Parts: sequence; C-alpha cells; structure tokens
Amino acid sequence: MNKLYFSLLLLTQVLADGGDKLYGRNIDVYSRTLQTERSREFDAIHYRIKLRFDEDQGMFWGETTITLRTLNDGFEKFSLDAEKFVVSAVKDQSARSLEFRQGNGRIAVSLGQTYDYGDQLSVTLYYFAEDCGASTNFPLGLSFVEANEAHPRLIQALSFPNGARHWFPCYDHPNDKATIEVIATVREDYKALSNGRLISVTEDVRNKTKTFHWLQDRPHSTYLTMLAAGPYLVIEDSLGDLAISYWVYPQDVENARLSFCQTPEIIEFFTREFGYEYPWDKYDQITIPGIGGGAECTSATLLGQGVIHDERADKDFPSHKLIAHEAAHQWWGDLVTLRDWGHTWINESFGTYSDHLYIKHSLGADEGAVDLLGKKNAYLREAHNRYMRPIVFHRWDRPQQNFDSHTYPKGAAVINMMRWILGDKPFRKTISHFLHKHAYGSADTHDFMTAIKEMTGQNLDWFFEQWFFSPGHPVFDVSYRWDDSNKKVELKIAQTQDTSGRTPIFKTPVVIAVVTADGKKTEKVWLEEKVEKFDIVCDKAPLMVRFDEGNFLLKEWTFEKTTQELIYQSKHDDVIGRMWAASELGKIKEDTSVVVALLEMARNDPFWSVRRAAIEGLGAPMNEEGTSVLKQKCFDRNSRVRAAALQALGDSRQVELVAFFAERFEKDKSYVAQAEALKSIGKCGDGSSAGFLQNAAKMTSPRNILKKAAEKALKQISSSVN
Repeated sequence: MNKLYFSLLLLTQVLADGGDKLYGRNIDVYSRTLQTERSREFDAIHYRIKLRFDEDQGMFWGETTITLRTLNDGFEKFSLDAEKFVVSAVKDQSARSLEFRQGNGRIAVSLGQTYDYGDQLSVTLYYFAEDCGASTNFPLGLSFVEANEAHPRLIQALSFPNGARHWFPCYDHPNDKATIEVIATVREDYKALSNGRLISVTEDVRNKTKTFHWLQDRPHSTYLTMLAAGPYLVIEDSLGDLAISYWVYPQDVENARLSFCQTPEIIEFFTREFGYEYPWDKYDQITIPGIGGGAECTSATLLGQGVIHDERADKDFPSHKLIAHEAAHQWWGDLVTLRDWGHTWINESFGTYSDHLYIKHSLGADEGAVDLLGKKNAYLREAHNRYMRPIVFHRWDRPQQNFDSHTYPKGAAVINMMRWILGDKPFRKTISHFLHKHAYGSADTHDFMTAIKEMTGQNLDWFFEQWFFSPGHPVFDVSYRWDDSNKKVELKIAQTQDTSGRTPIFKTPVVIAVVTADGKKTEKVWLEEKVEKFDIVCDKAPLMVRFDEGNFLLKEWTFEKTTQELIYQSKHDDVIGRMWAASELGKIKEDTSVVVALLEMARNDPFWSVRRAAIEGLGAPMNEEGTSVLKQKCFDRNSRVRAAALQALGDSRQVELVAFFAERFEKDKSYVAQAEALKSIGKCGDGSSAGFLQNAAKMTSPRNILKKAAEKALKQISSSVN
C-alpha cells in the first residue's frame, strides 16, 4: 500500500538540546486500544464467490461458499465477518438450510451437527446489498462508480485493510490464508478483473452479460482480494512466460505505457534482489478512481487513476517509484503477509525500501541517496509534528493508523541500516530464506529475527529492540579538535535525545572519515554510551571530518564546523554531505566567502539536489549578482532547481520581476516550475496581475498544481492590496 508520497525536502538539522519542546507531539498513540493477534476457530481453505450486479439500482447479489477445516473438537457453530450486506440464507454442503444470526458486523452460523478437529466442511451464504454508490475516497467494499470526465462507469471492490467483509462473508484477518474464486457476471461491454488466472469467460446473449471466472489457487489473505469491472482496454506486456497487463480507461491508452513500461524490468530486478521468483500466475495493474496511490492485491494491483499522465507531466510526476513499490508487495505482503497489523513493517517498510532500491538501480547512486534522505526526513517530520512510536506497535483503533511515516519511510531507513550492519550477502540470504520459509503464509517480526540467526548466525536482537520495539532515533552532538602535537583528531559524540519517553541511548556503529591533504582515512567505531570519545591518528591537520560516512544512520545531528571546512565539504563530499554543507552555509550568509561558495554550487555542482540546496541556502537575493545568478538558474536543466530559483526570486519581492515570472510561466515545460512562477507573481505582483492568474487557474494540470498555485497567488495579492 502506498497512499503517501514523501517529498525530498532537506530538513534543517534540529538543535541538539531540544528535548520534548522541539517536538510538536499532539497525538497520544499510547491511548489507543491495545490489540492482540486474533484467535481462529477454523482454518479457511477456499472461498468461492459468485456476484451479479444492478448498477442502476446500486445493488449486488452474492453467493459465497466457504470451505473450512475445524480447529477444535465439538465444532457445531462458527462466525464470519459480514458487513454492508444482508444474508438471506445459509446452506450446508447437502443444501440443507442452516440457522444463522447476523448483527454487529458478524454472522453466526449453527451447523446442526458436531464436527471433530480437522474435519472439512463447506457452507454457502446467500446475500444482497443495496445503496453501494462510491461516495468517499477509498470506499471499502464493493461500490458502483458513476461516469464523469475522468473515468467511465465502473464497479470496484476494495478490501484493504478490513473491507473484504463488506462484499463477501469471510474470516477477515491476515493471519489466515485461503485460495479463492471470483465469478462475476457483468454487462457484455465490460471486462472484469480479479486475482489469479482467468478460467473462463461465458456470454449470455439474451441477458447481454458476460461472466468472468477467476481462480487464485495459491493461498492469500482476504484483504488482498479484489474485483474491478468496466469498459477497460487491456494493454498486454510480458516478462518471459509471465503475462503482464495494464487495464486502463479507453481515453488513457495513449499515455498508459509511460507509467507502466518499466514493470517487466521492475519484476525482473526484484526477482534477483529478493532471491525468489515472481510467485503468482500473472501480474495485472488496473486504474480506479478514489485512491491516491495504490493498493496491492495478489497478482492484480489497484492504482489511482492519477498514475497515468502525458509525456510532459511524466517529467515532474513519474510513476515508476509507485509501480515499483506496489510490485514489491507481490513478495512483501502478498507472498508473505504480516500476521497481525502491529507488524505492518513486513509489508510496507519492505515495500518502501524496495522502491528505494529500484530508484538506486534505475537512476543511479546519487538519486538513491537523495531518495533515502527524503524517506528519513518524512519520518522526522512526523516525529516532530505528530508523535513517535515503535515501528512494531500493537495499539490502534483502526488498522490504518499503523500505516504512517513510521511504517513506510522510517522502516525503510531502518532496513537499510540493518543491511549495512549485516552486510549485503548475508542480508540477501536472509530475505530469500525468510520468503521461502514463510511463502504463502503469515509471519511476524520474531520470525524475521529468527531468519537472520538461521542464515547468518548473527544475533540482531539488540538492533530490533531499539529500532523496532522502541520509539525515536538518536540525536547527536558531534565535535572534534585537532591535536597537532600528537597528530590526532579528538572526536566527541554525545547522544542528546530525550530518553524519558521510552527512546533509548542507541548502540550503533558509525563510520568516521578524516580527509587530509594526503587523502581520506575512515574508521568504524561503535557507540553505546551517552557520550563517547575517540582518537583518530593522522599525519596532517584535517581538511574535513565527516560523521556517518555513507549516510547509513537515521539520525539528527549538530556538528559545528569552521566556515573554511564547510566550504571544502561543499565541494568535495558526497551528494548528501554537499547538501548538508549548503544548508549549514545558508545560516552564515553574512560572510562574503560563503555567498561566493553558494553561488558557485548553484551554478556548477553536477547534481541537481545540491544546486537546489545551494539556492535554498542563498534564499532571496540581496544584490544584483544574486538576482542574476538565480535568473540564470531559472533555466537549469532540472525543473526542481528552476522551481527553487523562482521561489527565491519571488521571496525578494521585486516588482520588476513580475514580467520575468510571467514569461517563465509561458515558456517553461515543467508544471512544477510553472506553479512556482505563479506563486512568485503573487509575492511580487499587484492587482494588475489578477487577470493573468485567473486565466492560469483555469488550466488543467496534474494534481491541479497550477490551479492551486494561481489561487494562492491571487489570495496573496488580495491580502497585500487590502
């Protein structure tokens, strides 16, 4: 599941002495209900779901046969989850009517006889539902979607996380897996998609319907079951013998391949990376309205219709990261599923880490590094503004509450640290072993901890205790002095995080790099105490001392450096170090040499994120040279750099720049840069710009980015005039 997008904005490092006062924690997650893994009275083996629909009346009729195996002696009654529909009859495998009682989201069935442990039986439930219109975003269960400009008329069924019970009776919890059939009768001009492989399509000419029979013959959890039907066009693709298809609205066929074209490469990459062949019969991706990202379902991923866009929008809003995230779930979440919602990281942290791996693979190490930084910062924003909790967390009122920035980006960053500590080969052996051992089953965090021990011999219980079972992250205050007489760097590292709220003092390795005129020397040291001191011997005075070389740690830190060292770092460090140096230099712009260095970075750094960081460090230009450089950067080859330059120029509030912003809006091919040009008109313009902005607000754009920017600019002009 990937309902959230996390920006790549670099957070200014927080002062180390902050404690709780720096964290705007306004949600008490520990007041939520303590949950435990659900107990089962039977093992569901197979669901056979037959459905027919009346879209005009907003109704559907269902017939679900559940085959189950008893888990205790004296088995004479059982219950299923059942919401949003009315059960009209229940029959056993001999077609005898059974007594039942429905209420409070459950249906209790009396079998009329007693079964022993391990007996297998089947029960069929007949039911109907009314008023199934899709009235909210991400509507759980089955709904009918009316046509509009963006999409045709559709039928869709969403099951994540507890919506399967809204369209078929079932044991609706992830710790039970069953095979499933979906037999859907729809209009003759529709195609219907579900999990598994297509068994048959039969046509009823008299009733003008078609019946699609799908079979998922490998067990999965109920929340991974899907159905979507409508006048879809299917674009066929493949990876060897694996059928890959993209189900899209007719009007989206021309642009669909822009979004989906990397799917075969993504699946091939993950097959190698995870050490496990793609585990299902086929892979479909289908667009639906009402969701913003995606919802993984076994062999058939649901994607929000915004995933498809034209070639121009693809430059600013590429979909490959989302496609990779959802494809990774075919292993992490679908093949092996969290046993209970407290272990969401098994699904989502691995899904998010996997999309990072694909970005690194497809776009290079620097893009991967910036992507990982964005994930870290997304978590830090939540830690500062909402709450901190353990990644493995068993307090929630709704399962969705665990699908947050702790589960997605923090978990991904923690997995990356785990891989670093274990080593690449041991880590990959571990995940392959884990997937094979628990394939088509459910697992929890302790199962993964055991897999590490089984495959590597290493005990990482200490790592899981602080990173998965405890909240928070380390906050470091780093300093050093050069001892010229003894030729050594004396390093001091203090952990200053507030430990009163369950956050520990962290045990962790960290790599220290010392750069001198003779080259670079690195040492890995272990931190275990609140304050640690280390001596690093080197023959010459350091030009730069680097804390966390390789950027492995999820952390906040302060590291006071001289202006000379920061300028050196801004030219010679890796991408993340150069970005950090630009941010630090931006705090001391009164120094002329700093401004010169930032201007040089903005002009010439080879990587876009560093050029952008330099522009953000410079801020609004203070003189003609600064204005000139920023105007040049409005023509940078990267749209995110152009947007940063337009924003900084707008912050200068120079009225004479309005015409320049209008020109850039007209000529720039990036929606992101255009939006920033509009916002800068709002900062610098007056009432005479209103007509221009009103026309811009009428333009269509992905995510309505231009409309929102124009409206913001109009509001700013209005408030300044008044």
